[in-house]
Amino acid sequence: MSELSESKIIVCPHCHAPNRVPVERLAEGGTCGKCKSALFRGEPLELNAASFDQHVWRSDIPVVVDFWAPWCGPCRSMAPAFAQAARELEPEFRLVKVNTEEEQALAARFGIRSIPTLAVFRGGREVARQAGAMDAGNLKRWIRANG
Repeated sequence: MSELSESKIIVCPHCHAPNRVPVERLAEGGTCGKCKSALFRGEPLELNAASFDQHVWRSDIPVVVDFWAPWCGPCRSMAPAFAQAARELEPEFRLVKVNTEEEQALAARFGIRSIPTLAVFRGGREVARQAGAMDAGNLKRWIRANG
């Protein structure tokens, strides 16, 4: 048995610094070594172009992205289900939101043609995508199946 425990890199939702967290301590949440903030908040994290790559490329847990816009009715109706999923699925997954109105270049980079669009990233690569709103149950099932 190795003396070093397995760990995962968790990116801080506040300062976006990478943190190494032992796997057996993930459920405890942990705090950022740089800014001392909680690594998990139980709510979706709003990302912009500057923070997106840090979370998607550096995180060792799957990152589920909700590409949305404030004027989109289905996006607004799915928001409570997405927030519930964040509460229930952290720290196994990091759920984030990208406002496509404010981050048009990021939406274009990923070819977002309709919203809401959900995408799962693992190891910096997109591994699943789903367009359209989902209720809480279907959303959580889809995330677990594709994460």
